[in-house]
Amino acid sequence: MKFSYRCTDCGAEYPDDSIRYLCEKCAHEQIAGEFQKGVLETVLDPEYLASLKNKPAVTAEDFLVYQLPNATAYPVGNTPFIAPEKLRRQYGFPNLFLKNDGANPSGSLKDRASQLVAAQALYHNEKTVVLASTGNAGSAMACAGAALGLKIILFVPATAPKAKLMQSVLYGATVIPIYGTYDDAFKLSIEYTQKFGGINRNTAYNPLTIEGKKTVSIEIFNQLNQSTPDVVFVPVGDGVIYAGVYKGFADLVNAGLIEKMPQIVGVQSVGSNAIAKAFQSGKMLAIDKATTTADSISVASPANGHMAVKFMRACQGWATEVSDTDITRAQLQLCKDAGVFVEPAAAAAWAGFLKDRNKIDPSQKIVVLLTGLGFKDLAAVEKMVTIPESIEPELRKIQPRMNTNRR
Repeated sequence: MKFSYRCTDCGAEYPDDSIRYLCEKCAHEQIAGEFQKGVLETVLDPEYLASLKNKPAVTAEDFLVYQLPNATAYPVGNTPFIAPEKLRRQYGFPNLFLKNDGANPSGSLKDRASQLVAAQALYHNEKTVVLASTGNAGSAMACAGAALGLKIILFVPATAPKAKLMQSVLYGATVIPIYGTYDDAFKLSIEYTQKFGGINRNTAYNPLTIEGKKTVSIEIFNQLNQSTPDVVFVPVGDGVIYAGVYKGFADLVNAGLIEKMPQIVGVQSVGSNAIAKAFQSGKMLAIDKATTTADSISVASPANGHMAVKFMRACQGWATEVSDTDITRAQLQLCKDAGVFVEPAAAAAWAGFLKDRNKIDPSQKIVVLLTGLGFKDLAAVEKMVTIPESIEPELRKIQPRMNTNRR
């Protein structure tokens, strides 16, 4: 498939003849304290998109610029689309859905981006992929590397959740924890590839990280019987998942398969709210420090902030902020009332729905995107759960427990 790259800031276009990262012009105009400039959007060939309207059914793979030689070696996507009956009744939203991307191979939506970057590496005969991560992107890329024979070099903050780092180590990645933030790890990983080579998978820096994540929107379209949701709630840290969700629906519009975009709501923690602040103020500025228990969306200087805000306005979406307490309550409620255990960053999307549900017509089709599995960060819930004490194996000992709240 033919495609090109377009700068989200200046509109400059680049051909698909090589591996590309940021816009050559805008990247050199970067101002300290502002969001990254020059992030590239992948633009698919209009004639190819138009041809998809003639297919009886489209798949996510129809919209990808690179294909794996053997997709079954690392099968990503087709994750559960849940109709949570208890939550529907409780809040009066009969068309509420949960898209559980924690069911991907490494347990998060970021497998989608890693699959496409792996396909890019194989196409260009590159054997090494380098990145920075707080955990999920790293474990996803490590999983892809193990499945497809790629060497993965991963820079992580030393404070990243242990379970996520263990995943990456078990998958065979070279894991390099650093004393510093995600932004420090991001910078170091770019310096590494500039000196030693390999493909850099850094979120937004490599435009295919956005492009890969759009497949979740194609799946939602199919799971809704080839129709569009009205509102989608998405957890937001660096803005790449938000842009990917937008891009998937935009490609469907450009292919003539849907007529309108859904409103996409970006949900941030109040302690990591750079994109929400930018949406409100119009000033694309980093915040001094990101502090939230939802580590996967803890970003002070979002790499894809410009594009996320641009797309948020284009789809008439909005940004909302929730507290860490809201996130924890949402995480526990999804367990108790929907049977879905997600990590805090994913629960932020549900917390955003709970906060903003009064803005929405209850008859509309609502999708809450759950981006990661809860077992990735058990430390986040350990203090909220008490394991009952053991009893003797006698029936008379059981009845007192039946009246005890085990939570």
